[in-house]
Amino acid sequence: MTMDPRTPVLVGVAAVQQRVDQPGGGLDAVELTARAAGAAAEDSGAPAGGTKLLGSVDRVLIPRGMWGPGDPGRRIAERYGAASARTLVAELGVLQQTLLTRAITGIVAGDTDVALVAGGEAAYRDRRLRGTGLPSMAKPLPNVPPDQVLSPGGDILHRIEIDRGLPVPVRQYAILETALRYAEGLTPEEHAAKVAELWSRFAARAVDNPDAWHRAPVAAEDIATASPANPMLSLPYTRSHCSRSGVDQAAALILCSAEAAERFGVPRDRWVFPLAAAESNLMIPIVARTPLHRSPGFAAVGAFLAAYTGVSAADATYVDLYSCFPAAVRMQMAELGLGEREDLTVTGGMPFAGGPLNSYVLHSTVAMAKELRAGDAGATGYVTCVSGMVTKQAGAVWSNAPSDTPFHGEDLSARTTEAATTCNVVGDYKGLGAVDGYTVATGAGPDGADLAIAVVAVPGESRTVATTANPDVVKAFGSGEWVGKHVHVNGAELAL
Repeated sequence: MTMDPRTPVLVGVAAVQQRVDQPGGGLDAVELTARAAGAAAEDSGAPAGGTKLLGSVDRVLIPRGMWGPGDPGRRIAERYGAASARTLVAELGVLQQTLLTRAITGIVAGDTDVALVAGGEAAYRDRRLRGTGLPSMAKPLPNVPPDQVLSPGGDILHRIEIDRGLPVPVRQYAILETALRYAEGLTPEEHAAKVAELWSRFAARAVDNPDAWHRAPVAAEDIATASPANPMLSLPYTRSHCSRSGVDQAAALILCSAEAAERFGVPRDRWVFPLAAAESNLMIPIVARTPLHRSPGFAAVGAFLAAYTGVSAADATYVDLYSCFPAAVRMQMAELGLGEREDLTVTGGMPFAGGPLNSYVLHSTVAMAKELRAGDAGATGYVTCVSGMVTKQAGAVWSNAPSDTPFHGEDLSARTTEAATTCNVVGDYKGLGAVDGYTVATGAGPDGADLAIAVVAVPGESRTVATTANPDVVKAFGSGEWVGKHVHVNGAELAL
């Protein structure tokens, strides 16, 4: 097969981390990301450590992190001699896959020759610096905006969710988890065991990932059982169920055209091929989703990728599902037709490998590229992406062999809009309603009391959110199954 010179290839990948326990030590997030970019260039195998390749980057795409305003891409580009590169920053709420897809489609179109997609955080270091009285060690970013800023087209949260105890991801995902549990017909005890076993398998995978933050096995019982070291955060989630965001990790990927890869001397055994990507950017807050446990966006992503590439998630050699919380993984398993497939991650997942804010998919794609390079000829990798509370969905198929079909990135938002069903949201309802999803958030109520929170279906095909710190309700919600049961609602107040 004669390869089109504009065929996009992933040629350099790297994930780096640091563990600095002394306040004021280590690199800030942008410097750590710059280190990852240099490591990705070296990983390409191009001559002179890939310096000419990295110095020829003409586009730098970075997802927004906790590093504040400015243009980190500009600093990184200038560091490596690519001062004329165009820079892009994607704000929170933009899928990380969107950046990879934009870089790839730019290469296909001839608008980009060499692209760098990178991101990172230094949350572990910054936490140790906080409260010491020492000044911030972060270097100021260039006092100019990036050439382009991508912002989400809507709001992730509904106002009623913010006002009534649901602005925190762990609580929202706990709501989704209880709805999913009920739909599967599991008792709370059966569900707890099933999810803990799933997460224990993820932890076991992290043991073998040299780039993982936590590389020790974790028993299912230790994940499910609340303890001082593993507190219950939002029923049914303990801390072990949650993404590990307090990490110092960065990742970088260098993509270019096949012609550029040849020109810069990148050996063929470093090339990884993107076959297709798909995403849905329809934003529906959870209070308005019917039913709560379904994701028509992921169903659309899976159907498109299977039809276009011939590779379904179930058939892919390797899979990495976005894994911020168990509900996200379990919803994807259902919508992508993964059945009881056990190998669902190449990293160990966000609770164990690490979940740096807004850049995990860069890490999972780095890990996937390494798996594909070492895999049998024709091996395929399936990487998924989430933004918000499974609010946006995306997936990409990669291979160590080129395809006869050119790369295509598809936005499925219109298809998802046709398939999605929603309901009205009301804030002043008084009367009986049926619980569609619920949680008990530890210490979220007045004076640190636990708070029962429920998404409640009410007459008129509507929903509301109601809460209470009443200890009798909190105790009741802490035992048994409450999805499907009737409760009393008086505006924001919840009662049995």
